[in-house]
Amino acid sequence: MKAWDELVKSSFFNASARERAFGMADKGTFTELLGPRDRICSPHLPVLGTAIEFDDGTVTGVGLLGKHPIFIVSMEGKFIGGAIGEVNGAKMVETIHLARKVAAKIKEKHPDDYDERRPLVAISFETGGVRLHEANAGLLAHAEVMDAIQDARRIIPIVAVVGSKVGCFGGMGFVAAATDVIIMSQEGRIGLTGPEVIEQEMGKEEFDASNKALVYRTTGGKQKYIVGDCNYLVEDTIGSFYEALKKVAALPMDEIEKGRRIGSQKLVAEQQELVKLVGDLQPGDAMDLWRHFGNEAPDKLPDMGTAEFLKVVKRRVRP
Repeated sequence: MKAWDELVKSSFFNASARERAFGMADKGTFTELLGPRDRICSPHLPVLGTAIEFDDGTVTGVGLLGKHPIFIVSMEGKFIGGAIGEVNGAKMVETIHLARKVAAKIKEKHPDDYDERRPLVAISFETGGVRLHEANAGLLAHAEVMDAIQDARRIIPIVAVVGSKVGCFGGMGFVAAATDVIIMSQEGRIGLTGPEVIEQEMGKEEFDASNKALVYRTTGGKQKYIVGDCNYLVEDTIGSFYEALKKVAALPMDEIEKGRRIGSQKLVAEQQELVKLVGDLQPGDAMDLWRHFGNEAPDKLPDMGTAEFLKVVKRRVRP
């Protein structure tokens, strides 16, 4: 693996789960927990004649962002599309539980400067959702992760990081939406049903999955940023995500809570208003929404670099 100084300059999109994990913490601070040497892998896959990975396709560990401990979960899309099963789901859940335990100990030991040392959890999503090989065990893992996120609410920030090749789809799209903060690059994608599945079930006329520009306009980072489903849009480098995580770590919990998309009746009503707007507008393309939110030349936005895009874009105004 590259040295940290080189790693943070690398593309997040092309990085492995382990490279992303090491690069999202301060230089030399990341320690992997339950790594390949521990050989904690799925008990279900061998029964089905499917290859295993000794980390079950998910890297977990802890590092630092200044004084803030950062607990990291990083999914590997090259292993069964980053799908979630019993073991890697349990690794996610226990990472969040461990972060809460550490937060309680820090608060007890450092009550006067706890906010400067408060832990956070970063989950680098690269997944198509549930691991169908594991059926109910994989579905249960989704529910348990969401429970763990809810249990951590207003205690420690849970941050979704999305910018890898597979994107974040299926039930894990719900999990990402349940976090406190979402950081994306324009290459990142979030959705419930993947483009190929929509085309397969509804036909090419409904959604042409081979039209990559359409896919990114519908599920990509720029679209999510404009409609408010993404809090931070960053360049496609590991270092850019690292810098965004440092910003989140320094925010008060009250400020972080304001950035959520779900979790209260007010936020439910806000999402319903957005659904109603889409129903009324009947947009044929995401660019129709972008125009509605004040972007006079929406067709120019997809080709802009991230820095230029952030200077000119108009976002949905949240109440």
